[in-house]
Amino acid sequence: MILRPVIKRIAVRNLLSAALLCICALSSPAQDFRAYSKAAVDSLQQWYTPQTGLYNTTGWWNSANAITALANYSRIAHTKKYRSIFKNTLHAAQTGPKGAPGFINSYYDDEGWWALAWIDAYDLTHDRRYLQTAASIFTNMQSGWDTTACGGGVWWKKPNHGKNAIENELFLDVAASLANRARTPEQRADYLAWAQKEWAWFRASGMINSDHLINDGLNYRDPGHCTNNGGNTWSYNQGVILGALTELNKAAPDPTLPATAEAIALAAIDHLTDANGILHETSPAHTGGDVPQFKGIFSRNLMLLNEAFPNPRYQSFARANAQNLWTNDRDAANHFGFYWAGPFDLADASRQSSALDALNAAAALH
Repeated sequence: MILRPVIKRIAVRNLLSAALLCICALSSPAQDFRAYSKAAVDSLQQWYTPQTGLYNTTGWWNSANAITALANYSRIAHTKKYRSIFKNTLHAAQTGPKGAPGFINSYYDDEGWWALAWIDAYDLTHDRRYLQTAASIFTNMQSGWDTTACGGGVWWKKPNHGKNAIENELFLDVAASLANRARTPEQRADYLAWAQKEWAWFRASGMINSDHLINDGLNYRDPGHCTNNGGNTWSYNQGVILGALTELNKAAPDPTLPATAEAIALAAIDHLTDANGILHETSPAHTGGDVPQFKGIFSRNLMLLNEAFPNPRYQSFARANAQNLWTNDRDAANHFGFYWAGPFDLADASRQSSALDALNAAAALH
């Protein structure tokens, strides 16, 4: 009789322990995506060159994306370890042997990537030098806005070459992001006006096709009558717009913005993945530094959309791609290749930072 209360308490305690174990098993991922991200970062940083502030084996704009991936990893891992990298790149990438003062060059899309990188660094560190750099870059980007061809939009290359999706998506993303971080109502209103003007033009441009995917750009042989060029639906074109519309909706809520972002996100998942849900490009191009960077950009922007508007399909996509990268597209040194479904092809900083974006996306879910 005396033992019954004790036995009962033990039984209850065992049941509670079992329940807690079940909860932990359900709430923890089967694989440690944060550990995968750390392994990817450790390998990525072997290509970092302090003298230039850039990443060897890849290009100028790719290094901006690597900095963005590093900032996102730092946020997920709650680490300050890489703050010296951001500080060094801010200086060396402007003054070093491959530098561009003010992060200004001949391409408006390159400038947009660096502006977004410094906005991420600002969000992480709250150091206003990064935000000021992004604002200065955006001032230069504004000079690319032109209404003589296609009624608006930013040119791709200075002075007046190409009206494409990517530089205009970046222009929208930077403008909306700066509006959300502006210090004064006047600044906020100015950035928001640019973002809304860009989105109104982009939405009407014809670059979003009937499948809700974004083609590469516009034909503008007749400046007054521009049409969708039918170019490839690169994964990064489907990605940047998701982050841009999320930022714009934060600045000026409008139910059509998340609805449009969802349509594009789901179209990309439906059309740009294989039977196992692994992201790939519809074009066979994969050499150089550009195309290998694209898929990671989609992954990280999909997770920005998911943070604002959670969707189980986005989350399943992130987990499946991260796990497949780790299992089928990795060498013994934790380098990741171009083919996320496998097999591993070769290692460079473009492929590595793109994979890091995908691993960060999965880690951010937990």
